[in-house]
Amino acid sequence: MNRTVLITGASSGIGAASARRFAREGWNVVATMRDPKTVGDLASLPQVLVTRLDVEDPASTELAIAAAVNQFGRLDVLINNAGYAQYGLFEAVPREKVRQQFAVNVFGVMDVTRAALPHLRARGGVILNISSGIGVFTLPLFSLYSASKFALEGFSESLSYELASQKIAVKIIEPHGGVTSTNFAERQAEDAVADPSLANYDEFVTRINATFAAMTGARTLTADRVADVVFEAATDGTDRLRYPIGDDTRGFYHARKTMSDDDYSAFMRAQFTPQTQNTDAAGERSP
Repeated sequence: MNRTVLITGASSGIGAASARRFAREGWNVVATMRDPKTVGDLASLPQVLVTRLDVEDPASTELAIAAAVNQFGRLDVLINNAGYAQYGLFEAVPREKVRQQFAVNVFGVMDVTRAALPHLRARGGVILNISSGIGVFTLPLFSLYSASKFALEGFSESLSYELASQKIAVKIIEPHGGVTSTNFAERQAEDAVADPSLANYDEFVTRINATFAAMTGARTLTADRVADVVFEAATDGTDRLRYPIGDDTRGFYHARKTMSDDDYSAFMRAQFTPQTQNTDAAGERSP
C-alpha cells in the first residue's frame, strides 16, 4: 500500500507545497486546514484527501485523523505545519493573544501528535515539526513567536528520545531567512499589535521595522524548496533531528550555533542597537 502523510496548515505556503510534493511521489496525502474552502487545487490531485483540522479544536483533530485512516487504512508520517507569528512589543500584546500563540504553535502540535501516535506506533513512522530559525535565535518584536518555537524545539527533542523506543522518528525543520510564496507575512501583519500609550518605544519600533523590511526584501527561500527538505526528512530513513534550511544572509543562525553566549549576545545587540558615542561627565565624547 502507498504510504500516507497527514499535513496540518496545508491551505498555503509550506503546507500546500509539501502536500503537492508528496502527491507527486505517489503518496496518499491528507491535506488539512481550518477552512477547506481555501484549498485551491489540492483537492483535484489524485490520492489527496482534503479535510478540516483546526489545531485549536481537538474534536476536529480526532475527526481528521479518523478520516485519514478510514480513507487510506494507515498513517505513516505526520507533518505539524500549522502555525503563525505573533508580532509586536511584548508589553502591547494582550494576554489572550499570548495564550493563542501557544495554543496554535505548541499545544496544537501536542494535541495532533497525541491523536496520531496510536496509528504511527502500528508500524513506526515519522513526525516532522515545522519550526523556524527563530526557534534557534531570537529577534525583537517576535518574543512570543520565538518563545513558542523554542518550546516546540524542546518538546520535539525530548519527544524524539521517547518515541525512538517505538520506532517513530521525530524531526525538526528549521526554515530561516524568510520564505517566499507564503501568506505568513500577511498573517503576521494581521496579528500585529500596537499600543499608542507605549510611545517610549516608537523610535525603536520604527528602526526595527525598517530593518525587517530590508530583510524581507532579500528573501530567496521558496516554499517548494522547504517542501523538498520536508520530503527528504520524511524518507531518508535516518534519526537525524534537525534540518536547517535558509540563506542566513545576516548570519543569525550561524552565530547562534558557533559563538559563545557572550559573543552571540554582543553580535545580536549590534544588529538592533544604534551605534552611538558615549559622553563622559566632562562632556568629552569617546569612541
